[in-house]
Formats: sequence, C-alpha cells, structure tokens
Amino acid sequence: MLVEKLVNYIENHSCFSHPIFKNWVRAEPSVEVVSALFHQIRSFCDSTRPVYNLAENLVKNGFSKESDLIASIAESEKNHGPELATMAGHIINKMSANTVFDNLYDQQCIENYMKEKSDLLLERLPGYDKKTGLLIQTKASRNVFEGRKEKGLASLLKNLGATLALEIISHRQLIPGEKYCLVDSKLYGVSLEDEEMHYLSEHWGEAGAEAMHEEAAYNALKSIMDTDNNSLVFLGASLFLESLSSLWDVLDAALLGSGHRWNEAA
Repeated sequence: MLVEKLVNYIENHSCFSHPIFKNWVRAEPSVEVVSALFHQIRSFCDSTRPVYNLAENLVKNGFSKESDLIASIAESEKNHGPELATMAGHIINKMSANTVFDNLYDQQCIENYMKEKSDLLLERLPGYDKKTGLLIQTKASRNVFEGRKEKGLASLLKNLGATLALEIISHRQLIPGEKYCLVDSKLYGVSLEDEEMHYLSEHWGEAGAEAMHEEAAYNALKSIMDTDNNSLVFLGASLFLESLSSLWDVLDAALLGSGHRWNEAA
C-alpha cells in the first residue's frame, strides 16, 4: 500500500530518530534551559491542534468519513495547552530551590516565564522574534499547519501527509522522548501518576491519545492516497519532517550542547 511506503519514509527520516531527548538527559540542563525548551516545544505543539478548514475541505471533496476521523483528533486535543503548561510548571518547580509557580493552573504566568528564559538564551540567534519568543525554525514548523486554512484538493493532500507524519512522530518520538527525559531519567523526581503530569500520561503509550491520533490519521489517508496524488502527500509529510528536524537541531545545539555557556560565548 502507498500509505505503508509513506510510513516507512517517516520512520526512516532523521527526525524520527533525532537524539534531542537523549541529549537532554545527558546534558542535565538548568531550569533556564528547560524553560526555554518548553517554550519552543509548546509553541510548536500549539500550532498542531486547530484543524481549521481541513475537515471541511475533506467533506467538500467527498470524504465525509475521513473528515470525521480528522475532526476526532482535533476534539481529542482540546484543553491540552493548559495541561502542557501545568506539566512544565510542575517540572520547573521541582528543579528550583524555591517555588516558582504557586498556581500551576495559571497558564499565562507559566508561559510568560518560559518565554523570558527563551529570550535570555536564544534571542541572539538569527531571526529570533522577541515579540513571540519564537525561533525561525519554530515558526517554520508552525507554518506547516497554517496550510490547513487553505482549500482545494492539492492542499488537502499535503495536509493529510503532514498530519500522518505529525501523529507518527508524536506517538513514537516526541511523547516517548518526553517520557524518557522527564520521567524515566529521574532527573526531576516526577511520575506519570502525578496529577500535574496528566498531559504526558494521557498521550503516552499504545492506549494513549497519540496512538489513537496516529490510527485516525492513517485511516483517513489510506482510502484517499493513490498513484496519482501520492507525490503531494509525500511533499506534505516531508515539509513537516524537515521543519521539525531543523527545530530539534537548533534546540539541541543552542541549549543542550552548552546551555548558558552558549549565550556567554555569543
């Protein structure tokens, strides 16, 4: 099946096996570095949740069943932004000598703190946007999902390719990587049983949200992808994988390679 060839392509891409999370554990980063990492990662994750016009575009092209599958992913992702902020705040509190966040459910306060640390460590990188605190690589990865606002069959096919690549990476690389560096490493003294770690516990594993999302994206694509349109599907997947791989590269180099020392050297 063509969709299986796409899965193989995704699994063999450098993004799939990127060492950023192993390097996170190796580096044992400071609270400032962890905060900056969380800011960039959560900013990327925020962009993947809205479905925009993709579900409607599927219906208009005669794919109502597939539209329901994509809509089910978006429905499952509701409220995950606040939960991710709570988890990040919990980790930061654990790392700090004194409590940084008295209220772990104050999403704006936590996100503002993480942006401040991102500004501290990354603002000298070319193209860094001080207003949003985003690297140009983070913006590029976010822009892939802005494509869901577009209409027409070509954009639909690219978006479906990017969606399957996203869900495979999330299920098999991003969430397992976060579990490895945040929980399994024991660097932060947290457990998946912690109430504040609900974001990770809900997403991780074969019974988790990301496994369901991957299955839904796969099933939405398999009945649409054919020999006439597969190049557009592969293009969408490639655009996402290349953008995220570039983001992992710069975060790994700028933050996990030397942390504060990188900023001082600059």
